[in-house]
Amino acid sequence: MKRVVFDRVGPPAEVLRLEDDVPAPQPKWGEVLVRMLASPVNPSDLMYIGGKYGLKPNLPATPGFEGVGVVEATGGGLLGWLRKGKRVAVINDGRGTWAEYTVTKARQVIPVPDGMSDEQAASFFVNPATALAMTQDVLKVPKGAWLLQSAAGGELGKMVIRLGHKFAFRTINVVRRREQVDELKKIGADHVVVESDGPIPEQVRKLVPDGVRYALDPVGGETGSQIIAALSHGGRCLLYGSLTDQPVSAHPRHLIGNDVHIEGFWLGTWAKQQRILTMLGLFRRVRALMAEGVLQTQFAGTYPLEEVNKAVDHAAQPGKGGKVLIRVGVR
Repeated sequence: MKRVVFDRVGPPAEVLRLEDDVPAPQPKWGEVLVRMLASPVNPSDLMYIGGKYGLKPNLPATPGFEGVGVVEATGGGLLGWLRKGKRVAVINDGRGTWAEYTVTKARQVIPVPDGMSDEQAASFFVNPATALAMTQDVLKVPKGAWLLQSAAGGELGKMVIRLGHKFAFRTINVVRRREQVDELKKIGADHVVVESDGPIPEQVRKLVPDGVRYALDPVGGETGSQIIAALSHGGRCLLYGSLTDQPVSAHPRHLIGNDVHIEGFWLGTWAKQQRILTMLGLFRRVRALMAEGVLQTQFAGTYPLEEVNKAVDHAAQPGKGGKVLIRVGVR
């Protein structure tokens, strides 16, 4: 098979290479062998390759945390047998999905409907499941409440806006580029603020004098710090990324006096803490909301596996207008 590998961490376009004619992995008990069809390039993938992610690669490593493929074989177990021959969304925190074949646990593949495109199925887990779990299962944002989020112009940010419209909570969305304002308002954003227009807490309080109790931040650094500072009494902020690779800071007086809570969220860790029925229910909800268009992903470009360096270079560009997809095979 062909697979993408890197032997050292660093800039993705520089360290990735394609290996040809290597043996396909073999599934063990409880695992399945998946023939990959497509995989997105997520920020977490780029950080993983760069050595800046919470999960460190065991070099040489193959990137790719999610994708879509067909279960070709099972190493044993009822769940694997039930999945054999089916097209599935794949989440893989071990061997990587940027390869013609990958092996993962049978419980980490979910059958997808025939009517769902490979592109949408490839992006089933990381963004849609994260957006839904954070807003509905962790924060449990009630109807009418305000949620503040940074990086709102990204694909996950847009999903949060559409979830707000679906579940009747309101959003204040922080962006860096002014041209994103109208785009986000068209999909249902209640307010959009541009970072360069002034401190985020001041902009937020002009819009919502009573403040906001819920916030999401994948950026970190100064942006994340200002998101935290904008929270009102009893506020909760989920940090689910570190795009700037910089720490956030918060004044103890703000946290103590306002009973503010800052928490980290990582879908993989959270999922392991849930019952299997909870996760199956989450995936059913994701499928339904994808079919409604609420958790749809836009794509800015598609590249074959052989052009992975071009793919990661494109994915790292700001304002690209969607995800970048690596096309591995055909059904």
